[in-house]
Amino acid sequence: MNVPDPLLALVALVCLALAGMLSAGEAAVLRVTRASLADARAEAEADDDRPEQARVARVRRVRRAQALAVDPTAAVASFALVRVFAQTVALAAATLLLADWFDEWWRVLAAAAVVGLVAGIVFVRLSPRALGFRSPVRVLLSLAGPLTAVHRLAAWLTRRSAARAPDATASEEELRAMADRVRENEAIEAEDRELIRSVFELGGTLAREVMVPRTDMVTADAATPLRKVMRLFLKSGYSRVPVVGASVDDLLGVAYLKDVARVLENDPDAGDRPVSEVARPPVFVPESKPVDDLLRQMQASRSHIAIVVDEYGGTAGLVTVEDVIEELVGELTDEHDVVQVAEPEALGDGTFRVPARMPVDELGELFDLRLDDDDVDTAGGLLAKAIGKVPLVGSTADVGGLRLVGERVEGRRKQLATILVSRTATEAADDAVVPPDQREHA
Repeated sequence: MNVPDPLLALVALVCLALAGMLSAGEAAVLRVTRASLADARAEAEADDDRPEQARVARVRRVRRAQALAVDPTAAVASFALVRVFAQTVALAAATLLLADWFDEWWRVLAAAAVVGLVAGIVFVRLSPRALGFRSPVRVLLSLAGPLTAVHRLAAWLTRRSAARAPDATASEEELRAMADRVRENEAIEAEDRELIRSVFELGGTLAREVMVPRTDMVTADAATPLRKVMRLFLKSGYSRVPVVGASVDDLLGVAYLKDVARVLENDPDAGDRPVSEVARPPVFVPESKPVDDLLRQMQASRSHIAIVVDEYGGTAGLVTVEDVIEELVGELTDEHDVVQVAEPEALGDGTFRVPARMPVDELGELFDLRLDDDDVDTAGGLLAKAIGKVPLVGSTADVGGLRLVGERVEGRRKQLATILVSRTATEAADDAVVPPDQREHA
């Protein structure tokens, strides 16, 4: 078979150029953004300096580039298919051309391998791809016509594979691997790397891991008058409070501050109405629910709070949208939050400001008293046990010769931060029972 050498060389060069063009197109499609193409289209449509025909042609090229960028996966699949075919034809033509120059077969094979390797790396992979990554918009606009033709030509071969839904497990693994590489990149800020990590770990976090446990829940009895519930809102700092019946497990609804305020504003005499009349139906979620699913459910139900129940149907705690957001961005604070006092502070008249987390034995040493309580470990725990509920600002109890008064809460969960502690009057030093009217904090 006699094939003219110039024809073989022409075929090899044309196929090599086609492969290089498609390689640049692959890189450009993967690199370009829709926003940059939208800017290019707006610029082309507003360019009055060009002749009308040139302006229309440029707008047409931008539209073709935008069409390719709509589904970059399908476009790259089409380009890769034709590129591999072009490289194969180019290598075959080069091999036939080299066969006329060398007699021994091994020389032909070695020369073809070297030529194919050098041409493939330099003229197909490196230079064109670098150009596509560096100037994706310019490359796409320059090659929009040929790339669109190639894409349409190969569409019937790639349509089935491109339309088939990707494997969800594989995609998630790829995304996690990509996130790991991003977190290892020193160019990314530490806070951004931590945010990426939190996003991917959100699906593995359960509701019970982010909820406020039932022991820390501030609740209102169903029969509590609205005026007292309003006081509870003001003291606790919360805008939503669960409404319970006989116990915390008998959860009837959720009272919203804006609902109570609206009722009291419209009817000043409504202060004696029970809070159960304005409570909204609660949203219940199992404690094993993944946090990402929980967030979607709360978005769909337009609810900012959900009650978490255990496997036996009892109340395990509550979770809010803010709890989920904190899993992503960390602790949320507001302008009223201050740093917790680390050491006791003498205020005069025998009164000390102490951290709520101060150990019980250290509190006793501060006043030369022996406070024995195996049920709690901190000053805040003593106050909570004495009043039988979550302590808030103003919560007061006499315990073991000391008067404990809740002073300040902090954080979005409004946990007690500091307590004012002083000795009780001598005649009441041994009285550890707190009258009911002193235990009320709302």
